[in-house]
Amino acid sequence: MKQITNQSSEDIFDRMLLGGVIQNSDPQFYKVFEQVSATKKLSVALNLASDTEKIREIIGEIIGEIIDNSTTIFTPFNTNFGKHITIGKNVFINHGCTFLDLGGITIEDDVLIATNVQLITESHSIKPNERKALILDAILIKKNAWIGAGAIILPGVTVGENSVVAAGAVVTADVQPNTVVGGIPAKFIKNI
Repeated sequence: MKQITNQSSEDIFDRMLLGGVIQNSDPQFYKVFEQVSATKKLSVALNLASDTEKIREIIGEIIGEIIDNSTTIFTPFNTNFGKHITIGKNVFINHGCTFLDLGGITIEDDVLIATNVQLITESHSIKPNERKALILDAILIKKNAWIGAGAIILPGVTVGENSVVAAGAVVTADVQPNTVVGGIPAKFIKNI
């Protein structure tokens, strides 16, 4: 695991995207809570919206990027931070998804994400005296992948191009392109 040692020289958001450990005692950690608070306020309006265009607009405000008109996101949609999410074109995200994105989430073009999928880039140490620190590692969902209902993608995972993650899978390791994986933990099922 990568340990970030010079915690005050670089912006905390840049360091988060590098992955590794961020201590809760970091002098810039207050910035994270400020952003989480802003995202929570926008999330209320987001999850009351029913118009696809309004949903795109609010999510765009949360993540700080314009969401392409070819992308559809259904609510409810939850994120704790938002600024470290990138969403491509012609993406579909179904109801009830949760993205914990402090470590960074990139969703490339033509991705399908089914209902109740969780993308989690954040973890904590199993050691009690180190548990308050964040361990961050990005998730990358490559072009034309399909993530099945209720799947959980854990920190550091890349889901390969054209691959399928079966419903209910817990993905702890990279998914090779053009494959189907499933189970807990997810394992190779077949090539596409």
